[in-house]
Amino acid sequence: MQRGKGMKFVGDSRIKANNKMPNVPKDYSEYPGKTEAFYPNFLLKEWLVGAVFLIGYLVLTLAHPAPLERQADPTDTMYTPVPDWYFLSMYQLLKYSFASGPWNIVGAIIMPGLAIGALMLVPFMDTSKERRPIKRPLPTAFMLLSVAALVYLTWESVANHDWEAQKIQGAIVEEVEFDMESEGYLIYAESSCISCHGNSFEGGLGPSLAGTGLTADEIEDIAINGVGGMPGGTFEGTDEELRALSEYLAELE
Repeated sequence: MQRGKGMKFVGDSRIKANNKMPNVPKDYSEYPGKTEAFYPNFLLKEWLVGAVFLIGYLVLTLAHPAPLERQADPTDTMYTPVPDWYFLSMYQLLKYSFASGPWNIVGAIIMPGLAIGALMLVPFMDTSKERRPIKRPLPTAFMLLSVAALVYLTWESVANHDWEAQKIQGAIVEEVEFDMESEGYLIYAESSCISCHGNSFEGGLGPSLAGTGLTADEIEDIAINGVGGMPGGTFEGTDEELRALSEYLAELE
């Protein structure tokens, strides 16, 4: 090191040559509302919010378990399946004449496809940097129209569905032990009774036929004259077959 004019300091014995400053992010509290460090500031807040929602979902799941129904029966043509709530709007759309039957492709593919395509085009149709909804009429109008359509179709689907019948059709009942080769079951399987009461007597559109507590005469009378929502005269077999079927059903437990 030289002394005097033009003196140069080439080092300082008080500072270690291999000293490195720790990589500590700046304190962004000096600039509120502008930016912040992703880790740990932003990430910690996201984790906290996610934990709150996760705990809420767990509590809701424990308090209100999923309503399970009986095992699917492909032979039960009277059962009306219903999709989850977020597909009820599409389900309702397929009930209208212009989007069902031979026009099913309109409600299942064309209309949802147009809605998704319009949603993808919105960022390209509105390139304004303005964030206030009133200053962005196109995206705001599209959003309001979409929300209104989804809410209306979902409400219509819920209001027009027979949930009581759905509950009866999907009720879980104990399986009945029976002989599928017996005369009574063969008569039952060939009749129209199986479409409403199930191939295992578990019920469906009609009630379960197991353990009814009815006598053979009472069952025969119901088959002839009907009861409640069941019309009479639906059994098309002979009197001998009806008697054999009634006695068979009366013994089911």
